[in-house]
Amino acid sequence: MKIQYNTDKTIDGNERNAEFFSDQIRKGLERFQSQITRIEVHISDENGKKDGSNDHKCLLEARLEGMQPIAVSNQADTLEEAVSGAIAKLKNALQTILGKLSSH
Repeated sequence: MKIQYNTDKTIDGNERNAEFFSDQIRKGLERFQSQITRIEVHISDENGKKDGSNDHKCLLEARLEGMQPIAVSNQADTLEEAVSGAIAKLKNALQTILGKLSSH
């Protein structure tokens, strides 16, 4: 499972952040790694440098073998909360979609 990490110009996309969030995503989606070919991570700060609540956004797009991509997003007060919320949403979406496929 390849993880492609993207940030907007207001987020520090340094290697340490990319590694931290990629590890979080790998661990959170470990159960589905054989079905996922690639995950695209898009992290942004909706307000830029200004303070605000619920202004960090994480969009996760999972590319599955032979299927349309699945995308989820989550907004939260911190990047960590935005990413972990998006992971939880993607995990639920994958369980639903892959569960329906296996029951056919």
